[in-house]
Amino acid sequence: MRKSNAVCKTKLKNGLTVLLKEVHVAPVISWWLWYRVGSRHERPGTTGVSHWVEHMLFKGTRKFPGNLADRQIARDGGVRNAMTWLDYTAYFETLPADKIDFALQLEADRMRRALFPPQEVEAERTVIISERQMYENEPTFRLSEEVQSAAFRIHPYHHEVIGDLADLRTMTRDDLYNHYRRYYAPNNAIAVAVGDFDRKQMLARIEQLFGRYKPVALPELRPRPEPEQRGERRISLSGEGETAYVQIAYHAPAATDPDFFPMVALDSILAGASSFNVFGSGGTSNRSSRLYRALVQTGLAASVGGNFAPTVDPYLYTFYATVRAGQTPQAVEQAFNAEIERVRSEPVSEAELHKAIKQAKALFAYGAESVTNQGFWLGFSEILQDYTWFENYLPRLEAVTVTDIQRVAQKYFAPTNRTVGYFTPEQK
Repeated sequence: MRKSNAVCKTKLKNGLTVLLKEVHVAPVISWWLWYRVGSRHERPGTTGVSHWVEHMLFKGTRKFPGNLADRQIARDGGVRNAMTWLDYTAYFETLPADKIDFALQLEADRMRRALFPPQEVEAERTVIISERQMYENEPTFRLSEEVQSAAFRIHPYHHEVIGDLADLRTMTRDDLYNHYRRYYAPNNAIAVAVGDFDRKQMLARIEQLFGRYKPVALPELRPRPEPEQRGERRISLSGEGETAYVQIAYHAPAATDPDFFPMVALDSILAGASSFNVFGSGGTSNRSSRLYRALVQTGLAASVGGNFAPTVDPYLYTFYATVRAGQTPQAVEQAFNAEIERVRSEPVSEAELHKAIKQAKALFAYGAESVTNQGFWLGFSEILQDYTWFENYLPRLEAVTVTDIQRVAQKYFAPTNRTVGYFTPEQK
């Protein structure tokens, strides 16, 4: 067992990784189960299968039929949820400490014993297709999907987590169940508990519930690396609406790349720090960011922001702008280009870098306070590399220099490394 800053990491004989952190501030425990499977593991024909499987695990097992778990957890004053993303699928329950054993039993059972009733599969098909069509009503979703798919021609990051409509209509119950049996196994999972418990007792209970499962032969995953982009790509959409939007996405480094932390600081300077926590984190205003001053305060855009995320493989850093009425996407892009060229050609000041790092640190700290947030971060970091990625985040961010900022700006913000997308409303 490895111990660092009160986090204990061990691995069961069947390959289940276990992370335990005692926090005795309140009688509460957050319990997580992470699987190393997300949209990155999908191929054309089954895009969206990971998200759909996540939905199906809420349909019950023989031991926990229907919505029994929902009723029990609500009755005990707890919360539960799940999430699917590019690199993972995760499930969690946060409960009073004396009620957490129910959550451990639940996740142990549905690791290998979910039922996937055919009638429930078809009911959920309707739900997910409706969810997808609801997203399509938003111009920003359609534009983001087009930009993402244009930026990635080879790597499986090219499709949305919810999947393509054609695949959602044709996937079968067997497709879903085979995906579940292939990836939902102890040697592909990470169990995380944070809160008011005794470490030895918690580990013994996890071994008792999960140790009975045998490891499975996991599919060999070799995502084809995205080749270097050698020219700017452009997307132009139009549709119903009254507002124009601009999105500009640059290929960006993975979470384990040394360039990741300079990019975090650069994100804070340009657009205001991105939140990496799926629960949100209070956040800080981006009114002091360069793009806010250049686009919003000048009246070109109604809003502006950036999105940078930690990922297993290199992903995207995307800027978003809502064009103000009376202005044009071209004018917004021109002002944006001027700011990008400035950060590439002129070093930022020490004071600006210090402020940007301070804002990024504050956002990170806000998103790591509760036991639920800490459970998220430990599991997410283990997906990326190791739980110490979370523990070393702040020191590595504080080590970023002015020279690092200009270097990564010149490397990643080249015009040939980006995809530009416009959405313009149709004339009535």
